[in-house]
Amino acid sequence: MSAHKHLHISVVVIGRNEGERLGACLHSVRRADWTGLSHDVWYVDSCSTDASVKIATEAGAHVLVLQDASPCAAKARNLGWKAAPGELILFLDGDTQLASGFVLQAVAAFQDQRLCAVWGHLRESDPRQSVYTAVLDLDWIYPPGRSLFFGGDVLVRRCAMAQVDGFDPSLNAGEEPEMCARLRAKGWEIEHLDVPMARHDLAVRTLRAYWLRCYRSGIAYAEVARRMQIMGDALWQKESSRDFWHGVLCAVYPPLVLAALALQPTIGMALVAAAVAALARTAWRSRAKAPGQWLLCLQYALHSHLQKLPALAGQLAWKKAHARAHQLALVEYKQ
Repeated sequence: MSAHKHLHISVVVIGRNEGERLGACLHSVRRADWTGLSHDVWYVDSCSTDASVKIATEAGAHVLVLQDASPCAAKARNLGWKAAPGELILFLDGDTQLASGFVLQAVAAFQDQRLCAVWGHLRESDPRQSVYTAVLDLDWIYPPGRSLFFGGDVLVRRCAMAQVDGFDPSLNAGEEPEMCARLRAKGWEIEHLDVPMARHDLAVRTLRAYWLRCYRSGIAYAEVARRMQIMGDALWQKESSRDFWHGVLCAVYPPLVLAALALQPTIGMALVAAAVAALARTAWRSRAKAPGQWLLCLQYALHSHLQKLPALAGQLAWKKAHARAHQLALVEYKQ
């Protein structure tokens, strides 16, 4: 791909009731640097009840509507990339804004023919919108270099996705890492560039939204880890097991402390001290994510532990559904 002038990129944006966020996303695509490249834009709508389709149409995007009783990101992305003509597909979620220089930097990385996908740094557009968004913003920080998976925003070779028939439509969450495992099994590699890729708007402003997002993550961890176990892939094996038992500990620790304080105050105080030490250790280890922001580091430490409770609930819900051969419904956390 040394000569870009004949390279065509299709931008596939997916969304459901993103409204103004979708408009900002499509505007960011228009203002990006496309020097030497041709591109087109496709928007796949998942049964929105707002003005998303109108916004995309007025922005000049090719609009596809996912006609499915159980819409999900995997089905929407598959509909989009299979209809779009580009040899490279730039996937974007409708609540993101593309960094203007990412496309050219990502295309240059595809000089390496081993790469099937290239992604960059994703951060929140307004981490101050709530304490939940502030801590979740730090979860986006991921080391550059070769990676085992990518997320919903990424530049991918069409031919690679065609080899594995794209995303698994039976997955309501975790569809990206699951497809990545199948791509890696074909010999492909994934690169995480040390450059800005997009800004994201989580819109997590309430405890309920925060809980549901973490709950959905627990479902994804459990289901994808199970599939990886069958495939013989190490992806998310340790992480899923660690999160499960971490969640169990977070669930039983508070009543254990209260019982100890009532019956054996010395032991109770020792347990309280252990919890404080664990939080301090996590805050210290996260200092590179938010240099000099010790309050944020402490909040992130609390998040790192407390999120395991809804994630545990998600894992348990998936295990129960799996045992009964049922599929869980899509979990939506945004208002």
